Amino acid sequence: MQNIIAIIWDFDKTLVDGYMQDPIFREYGVDASAFWKEVNALPQKYKEEGVKINPDTIYLNQFIKYVRNGIFKGLNNAKLRGYGAEQKFYPGIPEIFKITKELLGDDSICKEYNIRVEHYIVSTGFAEVIKGTSIMQYVEYIWGCELIEHKHEDGEKEIAEIGYTIDNTTKTRALFEINKGINMVEGINVNSKLSDAQRRIDFRNMIYIADGPSDVPAFSVVKGRGGATFAIYPKGQQKAFEQVEKLREDGRIDMFAEADYSDGTTASMWICNKIQEFAERIKQEEQTKRIGYNTTPQHLV
Repeated sequence: MQNIIAIIWDFDKTLVDGYMQDPIFREYGVDASAFWKEVNALPQKYKEEGVKINPDTIYLNQFIKYVRNGIFKGLNNAKLRGYGAEQKFYPGIPEIFKITKELLGDDSICKEYNIRVEHYIVSTGFAEVIKGTSIMQYVEYIWGCELIEHKHEDGEKEIAEIGYTIDNTTKTRALFEINKGINMVEGINVNSKLSDAQRRIDFRNMIYIADGPSDVPAFSVVKGRGGATFAIYPKGQQKAFEQVEKLREDGRIDMFAEADYSDGTTASMWICNKIQEFAERIKQEEQTKRIGYNTTPQHLV
């Protein structure tokens, strides 16, 4: 039964105020603005050299270059995970994760039909940083960029290669993996042929939450298949507000709010209300199925 409600989160500027890499820059004394300026100049640089690169993930190469040049000396996956504890979450995080997981717990019909909430994170950032955060206890699975370490002669490890990447377009692949139940159901992979009824999570039961235009591909997939979409903008940032308002005008998102998930805020109330709305629909569908199953066939006389 497709009775799972999935809340799928972006990470940077959706859950945290800023970028997950900020604590790394602070520790190593690197100017974050200068670093990102370098990264943003790389697509044009390589274009002039006749090389096509992915602008969403080229920053990974720059991180590895900084490690190789000794600027990020000793940076490895264990350190990345440690930076998870230094993330500056928006108000109401991680509480909203716990609240939504428990929201349907007292509903006897939801229990009967096994209607429940799951959380997923799909990010172009470092998976290891996310794994080190306080929200992981509430999250079923994450998609993020993974880095391979090399061990030096002295036994110290440093990140040296790119293992797995996800960009703003391939985030849509993660959505289909959630839909199918990949990483959750044994034997299911990206090439498994499944009917709509066999898929673990219906797109209609998905809520996708992100912060801006870069997530348009994911917004479009979820909203176009009957799910709900929600955007966040930092309080007081006019440009960010205008971006999410444009997304609403263009039909990309259902709603947006300031980046505050505390109890009683627009974000908190909208998310909880949408979960309850989905749960009521699922209940009705399950009850209709049971009525159909229990109907005694009538024979013509």
